[in-house]
Amino acid sequence: MTDSKYFTTTKKGEIFELKAELNSDKKEKKKEAVKKVIASMTVGKDVSALFPDVVNCMQTDNLELKKLVYLYLMNYAKSQPDMAIMAVNTFVKDCEDPNPLIRALAVRTMGCIRVDKITEYLCEPLRKCLKDEDPYVRKTAAVCVAKLHDINAQLVEDQGFLDTLKDLISDSNPMVVANAVAALSEIAESHPNSNLLDLNPQTINKLLTALNECTEWGQIFILDCLANYTPRDDRESQSICERVTPRLSHANSAVVLSAVKVLMKFMEMLPKDLDYYGTLLKKLAPPLVTLLSAEPELQYVALRNINLIVQRRPEILKHEMKVFFVKYNDPIYVKLEKLDIMIRLASQANIAQVLAELKEYATEVDVDFVRKAVRAIGRCAIKVEQSAERCVSTLLDLIQTKVNYVVQEAIVVIKDIFRKYPNKYESVIATLCENLDSLDEPEARAAMIWIVGEYAERIDNADELLESFLEGFHDESTQVQLQLLTAIVKLFLKKPTETQELVQQVLSLATQDSDNPDLRDRGYIYWRLLSTDPVAAKEVVLAEKPLISEETDLIEPTLLEELICHIGTLASVYHKPPSAFVEGSRGVQHKRLPGSAGSGESVESPDTSSAAGLSEAPPAVIPSQGDLLGDLLNLDLTPPATTGPTPPPSSGMQLGAMDLLGGGLDSLLGGDLGGSPAMGAAFGAPPAVMPASFNAPVSGGLDDLFDLGGGVGMTMGAYSPPKTIWLPAMKAKGLEISGTFARRAGVIQMEMTLSNKAMSVMTDFAIQFNRNSFGLAPAGPLQVLTPLNPNQSIEVALPLSTVGPVMKMEPLSNLQVAVKNNIDVFYFSCQYPISMLFVEDGKMERQVFLATWKDIPNDNESQFQIKDCHLNSDAVSNKLQSSNVFTIAKRTVEGQDMLYQSMKLTNGIWVLAELRVQTGNPNYTVSLKCRAPEVSQCVFQSYEAILKN
Repeated sequence: MTDSKYFTTTKKGEIFELKAELNSDKKEKKKEAVKKVIASMTVGKDVSALFPDVVNCMQTDNLELKKLVYLYLMNYAKSQPDMAIMAVNTFVKDCEDPNPLIRALAVRTMGCIRVDKITEYLCEPLRKCLKDEDPYVRKTAAVCVAKLHDINAQLVEDQGFLDTLKDLISDSNPMVVANAVAALSEIAESHPNSNLLDLNPQTINKLLTALNECTEWGQIFILDCLANYTPRDDRESQSICERVTPRLSHANSAVVLSAVKVLMKFMEMLPKDLDYYGTLLKKLAPPLVTLLSAEPELQYVALRNINLIVQRRPEILKHEMKVFFVKYNDPIYVKLEKLDIMIRLASQANIAQVLAELKEYATEVDVDFVRKAVRAIGRCAIKVEQSAERCVSTLLDLIQTKVNYVVQEAIVVIKDIFRKYPNKYESVIATLCENLDSLDEPEARAAMIWIVGEYAERIDNADELLESFLEGFHDESTQVQLQLLTAIVKLFLKKPTETQELVQQVLSLATQDSDNPDLRDRGYIYWRLLSTDPVAAKEVVLAEKPLISEETDLIEPTLLEELICHIGTLASVYHKPPSAFVEGSRGVQHKRLPGSAGSGESVESPDTSSAAGLSEAPPAVIPSQGDLLGDLLNLDLTPPATTGPTPPPSSGMQLGAMDLLGGGLDSLLGGDLGGSPAMGAAFGAPPAVMPASFNAPVSGGLDDLFDLGGGVGMTMGAYSPPKTIWLPAMKAKGLEISGTFARRAGVIQMEMTLSNKAMSVMTDFAIQFNRNSFGLAPAGPLQVLTPLNPNQSIEVALPLSTVGPVMKMEPLSNLQVAVKNNIDVFYFSCQYPISMLFVEDGKMERQVFLATWKDIPNDNESQFQIKDCHLNSDAVSNKLQSSNVFTIAKRTVEGQDMLYQSMKLTNGIWVLAELRVQTGNPNYTVSLKCRAPEVSQCVFQSYEAILKN
């Protein structure tokens, strides 16, 4: 007879009938009634009214009935906490039952009742069960401690349960040890600094002994715990590896991956010349290969993990290439992963095999797969030099198929091959040009244009080819437009007489008819270069390009180390650290691999690393704050000699005098900072430095493209915070100053509203700054040309230079200001957004960016969360670019866009950023790296302000 009868609806008074049956004297009837109650509960009916009657049924020796009642109790204890207390006595009694199954059942249910009121009553029975003679009860009690800790952590600590748990690690039963480890690991995860799992060689020995005898999930708990241990030396590391290796032959793939994780971590400590190291590498390959014979979903998880392992240690699987060959019935997600690993394992020894396979794949029906296969052929050519020729002929064969998407992918990769092996395969250009008309994807069109521009001297009709692209210039994507502009300028420099009209046409399209700031800027730079110094233009535009590197899609080394420590978890499938996808992950620890033995890489001491950092970049901020009030009072307050307009600066002054490139700090360091007053010059003195273009007349035509007054080519829409009151009228005898900072056309401006709320006229205004972190100083006097009458307000924009005296402030962006008028001198401080200091030439080259990122110590990296921001990555990029935060590259990994950005401060400090934007997730993660890490917090605040306004 089945249990379906319990789910059939009964007559009208269902609850009443059940109540009567629960109170029946017949045991069988009681059991049937409880089953009906559980069935009703399962389908969502409210049977909480029967709570007292069901609890009464607990007093029974029947194990089945007791289980059912406990199930009911777990479900309704939260909504009926007062009633649940009635059951406490039974728990206490059941914890002393002679049957260990009942004792374990009682302690398990206790842990599942998440009611604060009850927890303190359960401490005594739990303590007894933790010391129970039966291991089944002890292992259940161990897990109960973790559950209780989640409800009331303080209670668990006060009752000493954590110490009892630690003692259970030495238990004679392996399952008890495994559960104790699991419970302690879970508690330690929510309290990362508690050092609960104090692992030492003795404890490790006990865990390794238990490892051989416990169940598969117990083994996983123990292996994950072992992975958090750092051995003292390579001998201990080897000994642990030897005892973990047998787990590689386990039937459960989760156990295998956990064992691989432990071995990958401890191998870091083994010297590479050790015999055992080689043996271990050989032992790691078979279990990984075996994982690929499972069902597709498991294969995918295994392949994602293998991808990480191969990036860290390609030698493990170098002889196993054939396993990664694609089968006709593999799902697409498995095919793409296998393809990726094939490229990573490609070497001179197996390249012939790999190429034969890839050529086969390129004739498949699945478009995504074919595209990736064609790209893979190109990657092989770049990775294995000896195979380049064969790869190029394979690509040419594919181009002859005239399949549109195959041709386009082939052209994209051939461009990279030309970059890697210049002057070697240019004979194929003619074939490429034949396919010009069939290109419709931006990346392929841009690649083809680059090839035509780069090898214009070898292509007779290069001007005609480029002109054909120019016809629909405004319909092209930005990528194609930029490439076309550069290609035509290259063509002009190589064949100036024939292509003058063409270059005029493209420059005019890029500068006058385009609203894309990147395109306009590049157009103006080329125009200015060509019109002033064609020789310099040739050196810049036709400069020799660096060879491209082998693998550009490798995971960044520090992230790879962290992911290796998370093999067998979701992080290794997503290829993201847990902090990126675990909601509210309090205390997610960043794991790192231990330092490798015999590699000669010693960890730098803080002193040496900071010294090295200083020598490579100009110092960010200068000595500590002195007596700031004294500095401010040290001002010369003589009235200004004139209130007329500023005298124009000398004609020899260049825009470079603003010291955008950071030379100013070096001279300041050498200068006399000690004796001179902080705000040096008298209030009325003319500025020491002022941008040339401030007073320069705007000349007509295109002669002076970069004249700031002309407003051509400036990036519009840079973020400027709203005005706030800096100096209230109450504190300044009726003068109220509100203001903000803005960067307009490359010049920092302090924009203020001066309001006279007093009864008398105000005149003779002047302003001075105290020494500050970035040397901000007025670039001219405060221009208040007419007296400020009572109840009148006036708007003033004060241009600022960044070559004033420097001193580190707290906070870094603090600015102390003194304003004088005919009534008195007033002091106030305000904070400027650091984005005002981001200069226009802050875009780094990709290769330089990559090298700099690796070069800056990891300790200088800071990670921040930007919350509640609902922009896609393109909007984010555009918004930041308008404030001189430049996107160098963009990668999409598993639906998450990674933007790599650079910005440069006025004192020459570079800040590098990795911004992660995930569609649908309003929280972004930004990682900042800088040689002067103290600026990171301010830069993050600017990111937040720019993106949220």
